[in-house]
Amino acid sequence: MPVESDEEVRAVFDLEAIAVVGCSSTPGKAAHEIPRYLQDVGYEVIPVNPNAEEVLGRPAYDSLSEVEETVDVVDVFRPSEEVADVVDEVIAREDVDVVWLQLGIHDDEAVSRAETDGRKVVQDRCMKPEHRRLVA
Repeated sequence: MPVESDEEVRAVFDLEAIAVVGCSSTPGKAAHEIPRYLQDVGYEVIPVNPNAEEVLGRPAYDSLSEVEETVDVVDVFRPSEEVADVVDEVIAREDVDVVWLQLGIHDDEAVSRAETDGRKVVQDRCMKPEHRRLVA
């Protein structure tokens, strides 16, 4: 189910736990600054980055499948070519409600699979400005 209206996007921000696949440990990068913003405004940010031990003061997981906490939203900061693998991991979990693909990240086939599996999908939007516009 594509999430397109402001009301639908606003509802995503009612969820609490956001796993950020590709969360960066490098300040200044969007994949660091946006999760940090989300953490600062009260979301539980769960970093997924196999190249980091810790991001934003939290242990980083090597993959989404290794995340032990409950995940409501998966925010993807990886190249479009990697979306299919992330969606495979989402489908293997029962807790994820929403897949959010950041600006410029697309994979129509993977999105279709996620939606067919009952997940909501947001594409080509950034969580930080959307949160500021609709919630903050």
